[in-house]
Amino acid sequence: MKKRAELLNFRWIPIVTIFALLLSACGQSAAQTKAQPIKVGIVLSDIGLGDQSYSDAAFRGLVKARDEGEIVFEYREITETKTYDAAFEQLAQEKADLIIGLGYMVKDSLESIAKKYPDRKFLIVDEKSDLPNVASISFKAEEGSFMAGVVAGLTSRTEQVGFLGGAESPLLKKFEIGYRAGVQSVKPNAKVTATYAGDFGKPELGTEIADDMINQDQIDVIFAAAGLTGVGALQEAQKQHKFAIGVDSDQFFIAEKAVVTSMFKNVDIAIYTAVKGFADHQRKFTEKDMVFGLAEDGVGLAPIRVVTLSPDQQKLLDDLKEKIKSGTLTVPTQ
Repeated sequence: MKKRAELLNFRWIPIVTIFALLLSACGQSAAQTKAQPIKVGIVLSDIGLGDQSYSDAAFRGLVKARDEGEIVFEYREITETKTYDAAFEQLAQEKADLIIGLGYMVKDSLESIAKKYPDRKFLIVDEKSDLPNVASISFKAEEGSFMAGVVAGLTSRTEQVGFLGGAESPLLKKFEIGYRAGVQSVKPNAKVTATYAGDFGKPELGTEIADDMINQDQIDVIFAAAGLTGVGALQEAQKQHKFAIGVDSDQFFIAEKAVVTSMFKNVDIAIYTAVKGFADHQRKFTEKDMVFGLAEDGVGLAPIRVVTLSPDQQKLLDDLKEKIKSGTLTVPTQ
């Protein structure tokens, strides 16, 4: 009987060992699969890297995700690919798990490639799509612009303030309308003059428009939401000893004697959050349309510099921010 038991135990040894080895192999395979980074491709806006706002911010968000081991990524600029179609096609052919497009102007190209590759996931920033494999990031730009408008209203001495947009579009109109509402919330009689350059990449054009605003319209604060075109406006405001407000990132260093603050549209935070969520949820988005406002830290203001707000003015600014975040104050969009 004892020998029979020993024989049975002996027979179980290789079976248990094999089973343990199989479990170990499966565990290693699962760990390797989990460790496999997500491959992300991004098509930058038309100006590309070095725009000191939109593309640079998106790039920072992906770098952060990469440095944390969440992803690897490649980028395309249309200065090299010539067209958005070609840029998206290249990333799709290279089998990126997630392909990102920056800006409303890429929508047609992104959707064309998304239809061609229905098994891939796409993400568009500042637009929305009905396609099932395209998610979106949008910002409550009107909320951040409202806060910029409050600062402009408190800063202006002439009660003549300006808005410079890169191109007239529904998105940029939200910037303008929010800014106008913010100015007039603290200076009801102030005049807001809006001009659209029709281009995001011409600093010299921004210089010319800012000069006209200052000398023809007596404007002493300019909010420039116009990429590199806006950089020219910020520098012209400094040259003529006026005030300016930057956009997308802290643009104080561009004109340190003029830039009072900048309206952040935190593209870096939004893209990092979306990409991290995509990686953490097995290459899926938990939301198709992600919206970032003041409450989500998607928009906001850089530190106030150049001017000093009084305690009462600072309290007013803070109170208005909290009202927007809580939903007791809704900023208009039209």
